[in-house]
Amino acid sequence: MLVHLRRSLVMATICMVLFGFVYAFAGTGVAQLLFRSQANGSVGANGSLLIGQNWSSPNWFHGRPDDTGPYAADPAKGTSGGDNPLKANGVSGESGATNLGPRSAALLADTKQLVAYWHKLGVNPTPDLVTTSASGYDPDISPQDALVQVPMVARATGIAPTRLRTLISAQTHGPQFGFLGSSYINVLQLNEALARLR
Repeated sequence: MLVHLRRSLVMATICMVLFGFVYAFAGTGVAQLLFRSQANGSVGANGSLLIGQNWSSPNWFHGRPDDTGPYAADPAKGTSGGDNPLKANGVSGESGATNLGPRSAALLADTKQLVAYWHKLGVNPTPDLVTTSASGYDPDISPQDALVQVPMVARATGIAPTRLRTLISAQTHGPQFGFLGSSYINVLQLNEALARLR
């Protein structure tokens, strides 16, 4: 019996060392060697390319309204912002959507508030610009979402609309492998290119 117990403990220790430490360190080493930027969160000088930023000035292109209008963070109320899944319970949530249905009065009120927000900026919003993403952190928008914002950005910055459309075209990424998903624009990269254009 002691022989079996000793073998079990030795085998458990070997597995723990191999799969708990060696495998983890090897995976981290390969990631740092081959995919350094991605392994470190794709963080640039102005934030991460993987997490949507809050752009509130008309001088910049805006992303999905994950932290805008009715979804904005409010320290006075103790809400962290976003389409708060725990909002109905009065508790600030993290990421994720509320999954409110099309008959929800709260969703209708929030959407109307966002449409009014965009109209004040002189933009006729697309559906994506008045609905939050599933994660609450979407860093990308569609080319159409960017194009409807051209008049707002042109008016605020003085840059010609044709130059802004060319910029949008240059920043548009196609579907992955040419057929998975749809074309998209990373809002942070678009606004960094816009800053260089100025």
